[in-house]
Amino acid sequence: MIKIYHNPRCTKSREGLAILEESGKEFEVIKYLEEVPSEKELREIVDLLGISPIDLVRKNESIWKENYKGKTLSDDEVIKALAENPKLIERPIVIAGKKAVIGRPPENIKSVL
Repeated sequence: MIKIYHNPRCTKSREGLAILEESGKEFEVIKYLEEVPSEKELREIVDLLGISPIDLVRKNESIWKENYKGKTLSDDEVIKALAENPKLIERPIVIAGKKAVIGRPPENIKSVL
């Protein structure tokens, strides 16, 4: 099953959702600001993406700038920050089986369909 971690207020996330809808494939929408991923889920997502946890952070968010910017954080500390502040999670994220991609730009999503 394909999953999209989606924020309806985000233009790129809405564009990503449209790509999935146009694909005709079944998928599950996870509104991650309401259904916050656990630290375990975030680790799994990072592993599937093949990135470091810090690469999943939206560094321009005020939460990041005010609380974390300039600090040296371990991967576990970054995961904990993401779980506690889901607004910091880069979006959209699409997972299809063992493949995952951040939909920035949204066209990236086509690579996992």
